[in-house]
Amino acid sequence: MKKAGLIICLLLLIGCKSKIVSRDTEDLKIKKVSGAEINSSQQQKAYDLGKRVLLTCNTSKFKPFNETEVTKSVMENTTEERLTKTCQRFRQYYGSFIDLKLDGVYKTKHEVIYRYHALYTKKVANKELRIFVNDENLISAIKSMDWDEKFDAKLTNQ
Repeated sequence: MKKAGLIICLLLLIGCKSKIVSRDTEDLKIKKVSGAEINSSQQQKAYDLGKRVLLTCNTSKFKPFNETEVTKSVMENTTEERLTKTCQRFRQYYGSFIDLKLDGVYKTKHEVIYRYHALYTKKVANKELRIFVNDENLISAIKSMDWDEKFDAKLTNQ
């Protein structure tokens, strides 16, 4: 009886081994897009929505996104409450938002990334805003982070 139980346990362990997941490295590659390849209407959309988010910090009024502009997850995560919390910090450290300056457009297998330098009234502000646009021409992510001077240099290593 003990031998039968041991054999069943061994068979279960062998049958439950973890599977190897292969990942296509093409999914991870980011390539810089040349000026001629940039979709101007998509670029304008990314700029407008990015500016709309950051202008909320100046006006304290946010016009909610709709399903023709952003994905459902972006719509759910970009709430007035969250923006207010972020804006309080940004205004304290960086001053008022002025504008976005396009620094580069990048492409992955499934998204186009618009990288903007966010300009603020205080000179200490060195922030960037990345707008991710998916294959359906919807904003799939909006990320604010510290400016990375070496971003392009990192791309050549891939």
